[in-house]
Amino acid sequence: MIKPHGSDELNALYVADEDQRAALLEEAEGLPSLLLNSAAAANAVMLAAGYFNPLTGYMNLADALSVAENMHTVDGLFWPVPIVNMTSESGIEAGSRIALRDPNAEGSPVLAIMDVEAVESVSEEQIDFMAEKIFRSDDANHPGVATFKSLGRTLLSGPIQVLGFSYFQSDFPETFRTAVEIRAEIAKNGWDKVVAFQTRNPMHRAHEELCRMAMNDLDADGILIHMLLGKLKPGDIPADVRDASIRKMVDVYFPANTVMVTGYGFDMLYAGPREAVLHAVFRQNSGCTHLIVGRDHAGVGDYYGGFDAQTIFDEEVPDDALELEVYKADHTAYSKKLDKVVMMRDVPDHSMEDFVLLSGTKVREMLGEGIAPPPEFSRPEVAQILMDHYKSLDS
Repeated sequence: MIKPHGSDELNALYVADEDQRAALLEEAEGLPSLLLNSAAAANAVMLAAGYFNPLTGYMNLADALSVAENMHTVDGLFWPVPIVNMTSESGIEAGSRIALRDPNAEGSPVLAIMDVEAVESVSEEQIDFMAEKIFRSDDANHPGVATFKSLGRTLLSGPIQVLGFSYFQSDFPETFRTAVEIRAEIAKNGWDKVVAFQTRNPMHRAHEELCRMAMNDLDADGILIHMLLGKLKPGDIPADVRDASIRKMVDVYFPANTVMVTGYGFDMLYAGPREAVLHAVFRQNSGCTHLIVGRDHAGVGDYYGGFDAQTIFDEEVPDDALELEVYKADHTAYSKKLDKVVMMRDVPDHSMEDFVLLSGTKVREMLGEGIAPPPEFSRPEVAQILMDHYKSLDS
């Protein structure tokens, strides 16, 4: 199986031993505590699950700035996005041991224990520099920029021991999986070549067929449909609805034992190219050999070019940085001429009128009015789940 990123073995930071975890939870009750913001909590969950291997905790300011500038830590580890714990709280001292509390679970339970190695102030200039590098924008209307700039100006760094997975395990018991669990399932299935498909949206016909195309082109053993289960921007489809619609599509339209439907506990960054590289890192940690990167991968609005998330792998990611390979996909759509879904680049004889194309706005309007998109665009079983969701918003 493909090796994890940056190490021979996967280093998941979740404390799996029950007795040790119970002792740490008891210790945490006597420690100073910090209520995390959602971004820092999501980082802890990803560290716990092994997705952020080989990191052992939150980055210090030097590493955060270095990663933002050139996608390497000070010590040379390839990494695309700073993994930080920034806060507005004061009074925490370097050398202390603190309990990190979960802002997304009722009662703010202890999520992790942190050994604070450094407490550093982040200047506005440094925040702006990192935002510009990570998001290629400093526009406050960019949802990722807005979130990043709201996290606080005190950066806490050091190793953590994680004691839970926030709400993800309880709210999505059939879907949330750690990198450790996905690797074990891949090994159990006997899969060697595995393609990952990233999604934060329900999957329509084009997405479904794109997965098939990648599997066929790469002669893959299976595909990992890996959905984001954390926080999104307003108006996006909730995770439970996405989960139901994707599972229905897989159950009805894919052969048995060829697809794993799973999810991971992270908040969407909307960082376009940089986030695509992060997706590649943690899919390698999950045991995948390939990642589908399509048009406007992890993008938002018009902040990124359609294929910036592909070209970053050619122009900025060193050849030896990752073992995982990228499957570059064009926009896919249903061809009226050929009566099937195709990649647009493969049919140069087509005009736009030859495709079944619907904007996201138009699809949302149709679903909200109880009108199913055409079957060439969306499977009827999937459309029904989405129409039921929109109907529930009006009731």
